[in-house]
Amino acid sequence: MLKFFSLSSGSCGNCYYLGTEEKGILIDAGASCRKLVRMFKDHNINPDTVQAVLVTHSHLDHIKFLGSFCKKLHKPVYTTSVIDGVLACHSFTSSVIGPYRHVIPDGESVELSGISVRFFEVPHDARQTVGYAISIEGHKFVIMTDVGRITDEAVEYACQADTLVIESNYDSYMLQNGPYTPELKQRIVRGCGHLSNDECAAALKRIVHPGLRNIFLCHLSENNNTPELAYSASVQALQEVGIEKGTIHLRCLPRTCPSPVFNL
Repeated sequence: MLKFFSLSSGSCGNCYYLGTEEKGILIDAGASCRKLVRMFKDHNINPDTVQAVLVTHSHLDHIKFLGSFCKKLHKPVYTTSVIDGVLACHSFTSSVIGPYRHVIPDGESVELSGISVRFFEVPHDARQTVGYAISIEGHKFVIMTDVGRITDEAVEYACQADTLVIESNYDSYMLQNGPYTPELKQRIVRGCGHLSNDECAAALKRIVHPGLRNIFLCHLSENNNTPELAYSASVQALQEVGIEKGTIHLRCLPRTCPSPVFNL
C-alpha cells in the first residue's frame, strides 16, 4: 500500500512523504525532523525505509530543517545541479550537506531502490525551482509546490500521474483587497510567484485524464485563501469538464499541521 502525507504545506514550512512499507522518499525539509519522526512512529513507518530527500528549491520554508534531516536521518539529498550549488553555499545547509549531496542529471531519471525520480522546471522566484515526477510500485506521483504559472511541460508530466500535488495558493479577491503591499502583491501574481485558485483550477482542466485518482491542493496562503475557496474552485473546474464529484479524490493539505496519512 502506497502512503502519502504532508507535515505542513505553506509559507510556514513544507515537507511531504511518499512510500510503502519497504521504501519511501521525502520531498523538501521545511518542517522539523522531530515532527517527522513522531509522525513515523505514530503510523508505524520505519524511518530506515526513506531512500532520499528531494529538494524543490532553496527558499527557507522548504529547506529550513534540511541540516537536521541530514544529521539525524543520514539520508542522501537529491536535487538539480543548480539547486545543489545553492545549497552548498546556503547558511542553513552549507556546513552539513556535503556528504549527502547528489545531483539528478538534466533530462534523466535516477533510480533509488526501485523509486524512479525525474524533475521538471517550474516558474518561481528562486534561483531554480522544480517539480518532481516519481514512479513507485506502479504508481505515478507528481508534485509541484511553488508555481508562478503552469507550463506545458508541467501539464505533460501531470497528465501521466495518478496522484497530483499542486499549488492553489491564493484567492485573487482576497489578495487584491488584503493587507499586503503593492510590491508583494505584484511578486505573487506576476508569473514567477504563486498559483491562484483560479489558475490551479484552469490547469486541472488541462490535466484531468482517466488515470488521475487523487489531487492534493498544497501551499494555501494563510492570509489570502481558505481551504473552502481553494476546494470550491477546483471542484467547479472538474465538474465543468464532466468529472462527477467523488470520482477523483480532491483534498486540501493543511498549512501548519500534519495531514492524515492517505492510502493512494
